[in-house]
Amino acid sequence: MIILCILMSISANFLSLKSHISENVTIVVVSKFQEKDNIMQVYDCGHRVFAENKVQEILRKKDILPPDIQWHMIGHLQRNKVKQISPFISMIHSVDSLKLLREINKQAEKDERVIDCLLQFFIASEETKFGLDMKEATQMIEDTTFSSFKHVRVCGVMGMASFEDNTNIVRNEFKELKNIFDNLKAKYFSDEASFNTISMGMTNDYNIAIEEGSTMLRIGSKIFQN
Repeated sequence: MIILCILMSISANFLSLKSHISENVTIVVVSKFQEKDNIMQVYDCGHRVFAENKVQEILRKKDILPPDIQWHMIGHLQRNKVKQISPFISMIHSVDSLKLLREINKQAEKDERVIDCLLQFFIASEETKFGLDMKEATQMIEDTTFSSFKHVRVCGVMGMASFEDNTNIVRNEFKELKNIFDNLKAKYFSDEASFNTISMGMTNDYNIAIEEGSTMLRIGSKIFQN
């Protein structure tokens, strides 16, 4: 009975969240620390977009969950692990260097596919987070090899705000990422309809993220909480 109540609460949590979010905003369900039964409760609600922050967890869960799940990689990605997920990954949120983007393109070419990617920006106050600054992103995009990558598609930006109770700080960080997106769109991707994604907002701050222009949320604990 206890297990049944937990499972029912997961689906209820997801459906409640979904009912309060515009259809123009994609919910990426972060399934880290969750096992098959819990994930399937969300899947059975009709949802297909899930994410992990570790390659080994994506690989493990991919083999025990339905094949139509669209897996997103949201954690820091080492170049030597790209080939393990390149045959199937739907989107990589954490591109933070030209070297990584080059490796993704290389492996995607071998797999005869195009992989959607987001440029990860450092917008938080915590030094432990990864990401580009605007200067580094500009150097990457203007590098002569960037335009030669035919097997990656840069679809937008991703960032993580500070884990902070001060909502003004969080809001300003989201504003910064939105400005970065707007500047990149205007200068480099104005003709690219696929450059349309701002991945920002998690369980603790997704409402602020939506207000500041998020088009993609990464939410886990709010859904899987008991």
